[in-house]
Amino acid sequence: MVTNTNTMKTKLLLLISLFLSISTFAQNYPVGHLSSTFTDASRNNRSIPVEIYYPATTAGNNVPVATDAQFATIAFGHGFVMGWDAYENIWQTLVPNGFVMVFPKTEGGIAPSHAEFGKDLAFCIARMQSLNQDASSIFFNRLSSTSALMGHSMGGGAAFIGMQQNTSITALAVLAPAETNPSAITAAATLNVPALVIAGSNDCVTPPSTNQLPMYTSLASGCKTYVNITGASHCQMSDFNLLCQIGEATCSPGPDISRDEQHQVIADYIVPWLRANLNNDCQSGSAFNDLIESDDAVSFLRTCEQCEELSVAAIGERKIKLSPNPVSDMLTVEMQGSGNLELFDLFGRKLLSVRIETSQRLNLDFLPQGVYVYRVTSTSGNQSGKIVKK
Repeated sequence: MVTNTNTMKTKLLLLISLFLSISTFAQNYPVGHLSSTFTDASRNNRSIPVEIYYPATTAGNNVPVATDAQFATIAFGHGFVMGWDAYENIWQTLVPNGFVMVFPKTEGGIAPSHAEFGKDLAFCIARMQSLNQDASSIFFNRLSSTSALMGHSMGGGAAFIGMQQNTSITALAVLAPAETNPSAITAAATLNVPALVIAGSNDCVTPPSTNQLPMYTSLASGCKTYVNITGASHCQMSDFNLLCQIGEATCSPGPDISRDEQHQVIADYIVPWLRANLNNDCQSGSAFNDLIESDDAVSFLRTCEQCEELSVAAIGERKIKLSPNPVSDMLTVEMQGSGNLELFDLFGRKLLSVRIETSQRLNLDFLPQGVYVYRVTSTSGNQSGKIVKK
């Protein structure tokens, strides 16, 4: 009982710290909204109907954009046969915190093109940047140069594809992304931008072991984070959606936490992460670091801390070496100082936990061939990635 009480107190203090850190900079902007249709001339004048939510001077439709700042743009992809309106939990979280959100309404049928949807997401960012230069647009001079692609399920997988289409997009943040055709996992290997992949441990629709974890491990990003919400389900990433719920009812396990609880955890992570990576807000980045290291609501992997030093000297000091990789039996771990190495399979099961003092050889002969995920926490830094056992 004492342990549970202490854990709850710790998390409460962290959340209070996170709230105070973010609210120091955030404005509680009213949410403006407009509907529009973009036209992509490069794809036979493809029509892309969109719903846009933005920080406004007052809440309502077609109201002026807030004028006290310039705002980063996020294009968000919906899930399979789900509408944009299933994601009010996302825009009501992000827009008041100073982000413009664009929801393309394309590819909503039972035979969607993932490739075209990815291109639509990328085009939305490009079109918004052009509106920032258009004196007749309400977004004239109201948008910053930074942007992100987000999405849930199919839309999350399509976001990986979309990132390949527009190399000016700053970051990627996805909720329970699903493997797509063409492959989001393959696309991930070509991406080197800050990335946040959020999964649910009880997701039976797109299980982390075959969807989010392979995407995360495939990412070429120098700074990437994987957050697995304990007890979270696939469909609770969004507001209630009947078609999603019908699909989820055919598999198990179901969620172990409520939709509101899951939404709160999502908000706790996406707000400071986006502020750190799109607004260069290192106070929010520090809050993200503090929360993820002590939050019992999630498990995680990462290759960086938010807003850490990126100098060549700092990277050299933090280097942790695991070799050879791929490995057949003996793995050498080298670091400055001491630390702990943990090894997981793609189902998230811990297979090994060992203390390392500067250098140590580990016998991995007991592992079958395959891909594994490691996490090292040490006095010389933290690092995670994949190990291939051959």
